[in-house]
Amino acid sequence: MFLGTHILRLDDKGRLILPAKFRGGLAGGVVITKGQERCLYVFPMTEFEKIAEELRSAPVTSKAARAYGRVFFASAHDELPDRQGRITVPHHLRRYAGLTRDLVVIGASSRVEIWDNAMWNSYLDDAEGSFLSSGEDGEYDGS
Repeated sequence: MFLGTHILRLDDKGRLILPAKFRGGLAGGVVITKGQERCLYVFPMTEFEKIAEELRSAPVTSKAARAYGRVFFASAHDELPDRQGRITVPHHLRRYAGLTRDLVVIGASSRVEIWDNAMWNSYLDDAEGSFLSSGEDGEYDGS
């Protein structure tokens, strides 16, 4: 399980050093792809394979499933972290997520997310209000 928030920097070659506590779970290979809210998802290869199987089982007659699968798979990039725990984020994914030099990398349970620092702070400002009030109107209450 991936947990926590880490402030990192993207180097001039588009690489980032994965947080030390995430490296063991990602050592077998990763898949980087577009995520919601303009972040990037980084899945361990085994987790990506599970998600791929779920998407394959969706009916091909579902327009929404086809569209989601196309974007999800077409933007995916697989990679093996190097000995220093670095991965390269392809240019098309950096552009999609608006990544600058300063990044936030968060653990999100079964995946890692990469955010531009400013975009993460903006998202967090909005999301924390929802988090604090959740459960008050019948939404998720943590149980």
